[in-house]
Amino acid sequence: MKKAIKITAITLLSIVLALIVAAVCYVVYVAVQYYRIDDNTPLEINAGQTAEYAMTGQKYSIVTYNIGFGAYSPEYSFFMDSGVMEDGTSVTGKYSKGLSKEDVQKNTSGAIDVLKAQNADFVFVQEVDEDGDRSYHINQAEALRSALAGDMTYAENFHTAYLLYPFNDPHGKNNAGIVTFSKVKMTSSVRRSYPVDTGFAKFFDLDRCFSVNRIAADGGKELVLINSHMSAYDEGGTIRAQQLTMLNEVMREEYAKGNYVIVGGDFNHELADSFGTFPSAQQQPTWAYKLTNDDVADHFTIQASKEGTGTCRAAEIPYTPGVNYITVLDGFIVSDNVKVNLVQNIDTGFEFSDHNPVRMEFELI
Repeated sequence: MKKAIKITAITLLSIVLALIVAAVCYVVYVAVQYYRIDDNTPLEINAGQTAEYAMTGQKYSIVTYNIGFGAYSPEYSFFMDSGVMEDGTSVTGKYSKGLSKEDVQKNTSGAIDVLKAQNADFVFVQEVDEDGDRSYHINQAEALRSALAGDMTYAENFHTAYLLYPFNDPHGKNNAGIVTFSKVKMTSSVRRSYPVDTGFAKFFDLDRCFSVNRIAADGGKELVLINSHMSAYDEGGTIRAQQLTMLNEVMREEYAKGNYVIVGGDFNHELADSFGTFPSAQQQPTWAYKLTNDDVADHFTIQASKEGTGTCRAAEIPYTPGVNYITVLDGFIVSDNVKVNLVQNIDTGFEFSDHNPVRMEFELI
């Protein structure tokens, strides 16, 4: 009996030690795999332009769309998202990958069709997977490049080791980024690295960035298109505040040069005073911080809309109209030498993403 107990104890101890060793090895693997992309990294421009210069007085259009790596069908909820229903019930998302390869392909194709229908002169796209377990290795960057006209740049902002969490459906190894298109020739493009969390969370969050894409304009100026995707999982908003400080500084520098500046994308801030605008059975999320004109650099204004529909749905539960909390996180910030004629949220019914695209029509003055 004593011998059997001893053997059992040794076996259990061996298993525990093996698990500890495996866990340590995995942590070391994740730490070794981690790296940050250098700030001011030049980006390759895939040529396909149709015009040489941006012209003053000409009407242009631009669209921004976070396509959510093709995962966010209405039935989808994301494991990192959590919220509270009106009755106080806490809810947490379920999935870490798209529901299936077929579903990701459907959403990717659907989002691209939405963008094609807009026929915009400039396009910003966020959460574009180049090669990811979560998106079944569908190359969404290539799919966009094949479908949309104009010069294209791709700035990587998500490159992970194999993430074992959640254990029942690991997020896996992923590479993703933000994509910019222009029907006017880009002269240069650079990736700027945002400040990010320096704690343990950095191993699971995006390598947040924005891309600065330059286009020659008449009069010797430049049209500077900045595609941005700011932090989301940032308790207290500390990192987002640092990111905004950096972005404002770049905006000031470009405006001081006399350039036209348009910043667009997913700001992960509420942009249009939309709290409580849309019917919902959920409480207002704690992560939603307002961004107002007082927060951006002088000579710049936020261009966003809460008319018709919001631009982002809560993703801790599947989408049901009137149930999910909806707000406006997507839009633009423009310099005062850009005349804005229209800002419109495109209502897709959140069919292909947890975001709706936003269209802005403008002129350089």
